[in-house]
Amino acid sequence: MAQGVITQEKAVLVGVDGSHASYKAVWWASNYAKHAGLQLQIVCAYSLPSYAAVSFDATYTAIGDDNVAHQDAQEILSKAKAVALEQGVDATTLIVTGDPSSVFVELSRNYQLIVIGNRGKGGLAERLLGTTSSSLPAYAYCPIVVVPYTDDDGQRIHLNNKISKIAVGSDESKWGLKALEIAADLADSWNAQLDVISAVPSVQGAEGDTAVMGSYMEDLDERVKPILQRLPNLKIHRSVVPGSAVNALTQASLNNDLVVVGSRGRGGFTGLLLGSISQGLLQHSSRPVYVVPRKYVELSAAQVAQQSKVSNDTSAIDSISGVHTVDVPKAGVEAAKEIEQTIDPLH
Repeated sequence: MAQGVITQEKAVLVGVDGSHASYKAVWWASNYAKHAGLQLQIVCAYSLPSYAAVSFDATYTAIGDDNVAHQDAQEILSKAKAVALEQGVDATTLIVTGDPSSVFVELSRNYQLIVIGNRGKGGLAERLLGTTSSSLPAYAYCPIVVVPYTDDDGQRIHLNNKISKIAVGSDESKWGLKALEIAADLADSWNAQLDVISAVPSVQGAEGDTAVMGSYMEDLDERVKPILQRLPNLKIHRSVVPGSAVNALTQASLNNDLVVVGSRGRGGFTGLLLGSISQGLLQHSSRPVYVVPRKYVELSAAQVAQQSKVSNDTSAIDSISGVHTVDVPKAGVEAAKEIEQTIDPLH
């Protein structure tokens, strides 16, 4: 196993590719890790021979030259580490050679959370989000947070470094229940208000049918009841919203600091959120989206059923070639401040 890879209970992993969106993800991940008392690792992944076209933002003259690519990755990591240091987090850094999609799925076995920045078309985010069938949220073994860089109009988004309001999409599936559980724990940890949202499908007559809406609220109350028994001081608000789940949570993102949703990969309430990235929540949310993947939920369920910790097969990372820790020079306070001024319109 590559030295420096930390077990999933201890660390947050954030991916960078040299884009401002990825540096914003580092900023968010640093604040999250600091609050949660977790270590932070920053990873830059690239593949040869065409890394300049698909992985990094800059243009390079020596396509296929691993030494040049490695130096470029170190420079990117140096800037990212400087951003983390400005938030009071001394992160470690990794370089991985290989296809980013495959690499991050395997790395997800070893971390508590993976954070990536979303800048729309191109770069690392597009490689990792792609479509539902091939995306990191569909196949990861740990939760994924996607941090937005701009809104639908291309304007940079200001994010708070403290989470005070969290929205979660809730349904009766095991994915939806796990998302609710995680969102409640996050809200309790941050002393944040939790907004639990249940979306009513667009069935003819449902929107105006008091009985239908009441039935959904009763179901929602039942799902929330064990949460309140476990966390009696939790500040919680419940709402039943007619129409699209995507629209409901996208609207909720305007008034919350984090949106939590479960992903079963395909179909159902959660499938709508990831089914089409160009139309779904990950693309249109104005706040970070915390995705609870199917494999993570299944693994957690197995742990409960056996009343013991089930191995996440972290040895699989041994099969990934080119994973190694690197020491990068500090880019400096000025570089970090310049990046922060670029990524946040209110900085």
